[in-house]
Amino acid sequence: MLADLVLAVLTFIIGASVGSFLNLVADRLPAGRSIVTPRSFCESCDTPLAHKDLVPILSYIWIRGKCRYCSASIPMRFSGVEALTGALFAAIYFRYGLEGEFILVAAGVSLMLVVALIDLDHKIIPNKIILPSLVVLLILSPFWTEMGISRTFLGNDNLGGTVINSVLSGLGASMFFLVIALIYPSGLGMGDVKLGGVIGLLVGYPGALLALWLAIVVGGVVAVGLVLFTKFGRKDAIPFGPFLSMGVVVALLAEGDLLSWYSDVGDLLAGT
Repeated sequence: MLADLVLAVLTFIIGASVGSFLNLVADRLPAGRSIVTPRSFCESCDTPLAHKDLVPILSYIWIRGKCRYCSASIPMRFSGVEALTGALFAAIYFRYGLEGEFILVAAGVSLMLVVALIDLDHKIIPNKIILPSLVVLLILSPFWTEMGISRTFLGNDNLGGTVINSVLSGLGASMFFLVIALIYPSGLGMGDVKLGGVIGLLVGYPGALLALWLAIVVGGVVAVGLVLFTKFGRKDAIPFGPFLSMGVVVALLAEGDLLSWYSDVGDLLAGT
């Protein structure tokens, strides 16, 4: 029990550090800036930040959310993303342990978080993230089962079944969004269509169904709430990437239970 707690704290710290990097990527990538150089600096006074300014979460608390050099306010989003990423990494540890699945799922969650951040801030899903992700996931598609992630097609979890499940899930999710984008161009963009391919390849079937269902339901509820309780208009655009990312994160954390969940739902429907 103590060992689990220590490892959970360790994975939280690792996740918070990754969250700090995700913040940097979300800020620099859409602007076409390098994510390697220069070192992190204050956006208000351009002063390079010292190592003591970059400790995830703790630095924000210590300097009370303000730059120590110019006293400009630092958005709470930065420490919030660090804390969220840390919490998700700890949850992944409790779900999967520190086996190979941990690395795969943590990478998938990190990808979804940075997509959500960029879409929230800029209402775009950059090809610089999506296209390399598609290539990597296609390369990984034959090996999901060997790496402990369940992928089957017609009951087969061999190489062929794993590839078919991943590829058909990716194509299916992309085609679903493409139809919506063609019917309602102002509702979804091609970034969402390509993100659908990433989602299908990443979580497979039935995970992609769960992710899409959650995104549509939660996104719909949030949209109705904004229209009813704020000045948000019906024609105002809501970035869909964060909701898709949320659905994928849930599907990844539910991996392993999805087949039994799907089977139970199928049995229930068959009995009605």
